[in-house]
Amino acid sequence: MRKPNALRAHLIAAVPQLRHNPDKLLVFVDEGSTRCTAAQGLSLEYSYKLNLILTDFPGSPDAVFIPLLAWLRENQHELLANHDNNTQGIQFEVDVIDKSKVDLAITLPLTERAIVSKGAGGVLSVDYPPEPALTPHLPATNWQLYSGAELLAEWMSTDAEGPATEIETPHPGPRRG
Repeated sequence: MRKPNALRAHLIAAVPQLRHNPDKLLVFVDEGSTRCTAAQGLSLEYSYKLNLILTDFPGSPDAVFIPLLAWLRENQHELLANHDNNTQGIQFEVDVIDKSKVDLAITLPLTERAIVSKGAGGVLSVDYPPEPALTPHLPATNWQLYSGAELLAEWMSTDAEGPATEIETPHPGPRRG
């Protein structure tokens, strides 16, 4: 399974509070199952609930949820596109620690395909194909999320061709209305 580590890396890179304290983000895989048909081959699909727990988090929930939604759009888009999935799919709980910190638990139902191929000499190899691409909502570049003058999060989005190249995108600063 690759998605748990990929999402963890994405959030740590995107959220400044996690970048400075990555041990504050705990990742658990629960209620996992695999599905393989009797068709020829050993390809399978993993299905599981991914639990993210942010401990003593001092930031805005937007700093976590908006980069999370951007990651889901690229890596599990049916969770956002399907009405039945998007009303119950992303669940969370908050424990207020004090006026400046919370523990935030997020649960996501995820799936991953693993394609097993037989090569020369009967050697098996496994490959994890990317999710089917949608038209990119956010073009491949560096994105920054602001609330007023405060930078909440920053991440690189990808497109159908793969990860964005490192591009310095000047930010004009927060818009004032």
